Amino acid sequence: MQLIFIILAIVIGLGLGIAVGYYLGVWNKRRQDAEALASAQQQAERIVSEAKDKALKIELDAKDQAIAFRNEVEAELNRRRRELARLEDRAQRRMDQLEARSENLEKREQRLNQRQSQLDKREAALQKSEEQQQAELERIARMTTDEAREELLRRTESLARSEMARIIRQVEAEIAEIADRRAREIITLSIERLASEVVAESVVTAVPLPSDDMKGRIIGRQGRNIRSIEAATGVDLVVDDTPETIIISSHDPVRREVARRALTKLVQDGRIHPARVEKEVKKAQEEVDRIIREAGEEAAYQTGFQGLHPELLKLVGRLKFRTSYGQNQYYHAIETSHLAGLMAAELHGDVRAAKMGGLLHDIGKAVSHEVEGPHALVGADIARRYGVPEKVVNIIASHHNEVEPQSLEAILVAAADAISGARPGARRESLENYIKRLTALEDIAKSFKGVQQAYAIQAGREVRILVKPEMIDDYGAIELSRQIAQKIEDSLQYPGQIKITVIRETRAIDFAM
Repeated sequence: MQLIFIILAIVIGLGLGIAVGYYLGVWNKRRQDAEALASAQQQAERIVSEAKDKALKIELDAKDQAIAFRNEVEAELNRRRRELARLEDRAQRRMDQLEARSENLEKREQRLNQRQSQLDKREAALQKSEEQQQAELERIARMTTDEAREELLRRTESLARSEMARIIRQVEAEIAEIADRRAREIITLSIERLASEVVAESVVTAVPLPSDDMKGRIIGRQGRNIRSIEAATGVDLVVDDTPETIIISSHDPVRREVARRALTKLVQDGRIHPARVEKEVKKAQEEVDRIIREAGEEAAYQTGFQGLHPELLKLVGRLKFRTSYGQNQYYHAIETSHLAGLMAAELHGDVRAAKMGGLLHDIGKAVSHEVEGPHALVGADIARRYGVPEKVVNIIASHHNEVEPQSLEAILVAAADAISGARPGARRESLENYIKRLTALEDIAKSFKGVQQAYAIQAGREVRILVKPEMIDDYGAIELSRQIAQKIEDSLQYPGQIKITVIRETRAIDFAM
C-alpha cells in the first residue's frame, strides 16, 4: 500500500509540476508578447516621428530649391534684358554707320562721274593727238599705214627666203656628200648593233692598310719582309708618309696585280714573314694566271673563236690588266672585234678574219714592256708564231699603218680600233673634250633670257631647252630656237648638225578635298 501511495504521490507531484510548468510557460509567453507589443509600439512611434521630421525637411528643401530656381530665372531674365539692350545699341550704331557710308558712296559716285568726264575728254584729246602723230609719221615716212605694213611683210618674206636659201644650200651639200653618208651609215649601224657596255678600269697600285702600324710589320726586322715581297713578286714597294696606304710600283701590270693580291692577303691575315710571303705570292700568282686564262677564254667565247692557241688566249687575257689613256685594252679588243665583224658583214667581207684581227690587234701590248718595237709589229710576230692566218697577221701589223694594209678587213679593223678608242667617254682625253663641248652648248642656251633649264643630249647632237612660260610665248619659243642656233653656229666648231628643241609647258594644278 505504501508503494502505491508513493507511486500516487509521485504521479500527483509530476502532474502538479507539469501543470505548474505549463502555467508558468503560458504566463512567460504572455509576458514576452506584451513586452514585444510594447517595443513594437515604441518603434512605430519612433518611425512615425522620423517620417514627420524627414517630410518637414523635404518640404523645407523644396521651398529652398523653388526660391533658388526663381532667383536664377530672374537673373537670366535680367541678363537677357541687358543683352537685348546692348544689341539694340549696336544695331542703332550700325544703322548710323550705314547711313554715313551711304552718304560717302554718293559723294564718291559724284567724284567718279566727274573723273569719268575728265577721262573722256582726255581720251578724245589723245585720239586726236594720235591721229595727228600718225599723219605726221606718214608725212615724214612718205607712206601710209598699209604701205608700212606691206614693207614689213616684204622684209619678213626676204628674211624667210634667206633662211630657206640657207637650208636649201645645206641640203644640197648633204646630197653632194651622199657617198660619205653611206659609209657613215654603215659605221653607225655597226655601233648601234653592238651597243656594248663601256668599261674603263685602272690597275690598282695602292693597297689600303688598317693602320700605319702595319707598315712596320710589312717592312720587318731590318727590312727582311719587304725584301722578301719585292724578291718574290718583282715589284717595288714604296712606303712613304701617305696615311694607311702602301704603293706598289712596277712596269709589269701582271706583277703589280700579283703583288697587290698577295699583300692584301698578308695584311688581312696579319702574319708577315718570308715563308708566309712566298706562300701567299704563289697563291696570288695562281689566282692571276687563272683569271688571265678565264678572261682569254671568255673573250674567245664572246667573239666566237674557241679554237685559238692557248698562248694567244693568255695574251688576250693579260690585256685585262692593261689600260691605254684610261681605256681597258681587254674590253677594247672585244669591242673592236665586234665592230669590225659588223662592218665586214655590211660590206660583204670576210667576217671571221675581221673579228679575229679585231680581237688580236693589240696583243702586242701584253708584252710591249718585254719586247722592243711597235706593239702592232710585235703582235703580228706573235700571231704568226702561233699559226694565225697571214691575212689576219697583216691586219694586226697594219692597224697603225706600220705596214700597208692588204685587204678590206685590215682597213675595217683600223677603223673599228679608231671608233672604239675615239668615241665619247672611251678615253680620258676624249672624255674631257666631250664634256667641255656639252657644257659649252648648255651655257650658250642658258645665256638667253627666259631659259629655265638646258640639257645637251644625244652626245651633243641635240640641245633640249625648257623656258619659263610666263616670259616666253609660243612665237617667242620659235624665235628663241633660231637665235640659239645662230649663236651656236657663230661660237662653236662641231661636226654635223645640232638640233635645238625649245619646250614651253604650262601646268595647272588643283586639289579636290
